[in-house]
Amino acid sequence: MAAETRQRQVDRSRETRRKLMTATVECLVERGWAGTTTTLVAERAGVSRGAQLHHFRTRGELVAAAVEHVGVQSAHELRERAAAFDSSADRTNAVVELIANFFASDLFTAALELWVAARTDPELKRLVVPLEARVGRECHRIAVELLGADESRPGVREAVQATLDLARGLALANQLTDDSRRRGRIVRQWATMLDAALRAGEPGTGDQP
Repeated sequence: MAAETRQRQVDRSRETRRKLMTATVECLVERGWAGTTTTLVAERAGVSRGAQLHHFRTRGELVAAAVEHVGVQSAHELRERAAAFDSSADRTNAVVELIANFFASDLFTAALELWVAARTDPELKRLVVPLEARVGRECHRIAVELLGADESRPGVREAVQATLDLARGLALANQLTDDSRRRGRIVRQWATMLDAALRAGEPGTGDQP
């Protein structure tokens, strides 16, 4: 009986924390860094102020947890999208589109709010830099895997990284207005260029050194 009670308490605690993290991301997307307060997060999460303080006593603790949450969720979402990837389609275009759409998601917007604030906040920067590196590595690894890219060939690693950098840039352009139509055209054009870079030097392509 005691074990069941403890387990229920653990489950409730885990659910409260999940609600707080979800609410933090939503506030970052809707209100930005400056508008994301512990009080607003608690209200959005539908939990009492006491419950919020039990998990996170300060805004700093809340933000530190949110940074980790964004990193974990970003990697999880990208892996889920990759798992649903249809390799029978136009492979390179489909991969570039998947990556571009991932960076256009709310998770990237939340991360972007943290990155901008971290530029002038040393403590936040200490938390955010490892997040950016971790998500960047995961994105690169998945892109290489989905593209079937051989990074031992000259220029291939750089071409994959350029794809990720392009996707981030397109996501920035999407912050103020819906840029999906232009993004779609650029994605298709870049996919054609990337496909040529990935195939250069392959047997039978006519581009062997």
